[in-house]
Amino acid sequence: MSVEGQASTEAPRAGGGSRPVFRDAADPDIPALVELVNAAYRGDASRQGWTTEADLLGGQRIDADQVAELLSRPEARVVVADRDGRIEGCCELAGGDDGAAYFGMFSVRPQAQGEGLGRRLLAEAERAAADELGCGSMRMTVLRQRAELIAWYERRGYRRTGATSPFPYGDERFGLPKRDDLVFEELVKTIGE
Repeated sequence: MSVEGQASTEAPRAGGGSRPVFRDAADPDIPALVELVNAAYRGDASRQGWTTEADLLGGQRIDADQVAELLSRPEARVVVADRDGRIEGCCELAGGDDGAAYFGMFSVRPQAQGEGLGRRLLAEAERAAADELGCGSMRMTVLRQRAELIAWYERRGYRRTGATSPFPYGDERFGLPKRDDLVFEELVKTIGE
């Protein structure tokens, strides 16, 4: 990532620590990534932040095998926000044949949510998708039931496309649903203009 160690005029918020360094994840990061993603979305720890899915899904959000598989894909990368040697945030970024980058696995440590780290990580992903992958747009899928999260993306320029996809019921690698109406909704944004 080209912004490693880049200075910013934005002051860190109280408790925010030093500025994050954005870098690509590597195999030694797998345990920390699994812990981060699961803590951000599932269980009681996730309730410290606002991105929790604990009322919708139980079980894990991701496991070490899934992260290892993701890191092995040549078209994909996992961008991490490293602050003082600790991974505080991450996201999946993959270039697509259609000129759109896919953005997923977006996670910020619950204790670091609300400090602007997620906004900076999303901006870095958009920059990398446009400048390094040559993509003109970025797309993602979000659980439709996550209205507050969708609104957060919409405030950052994403729009709903109307496309949906089903939740993978029966595949415990993605969690244990607590309701039977989960569906993913696609969001997209033009980038790099």
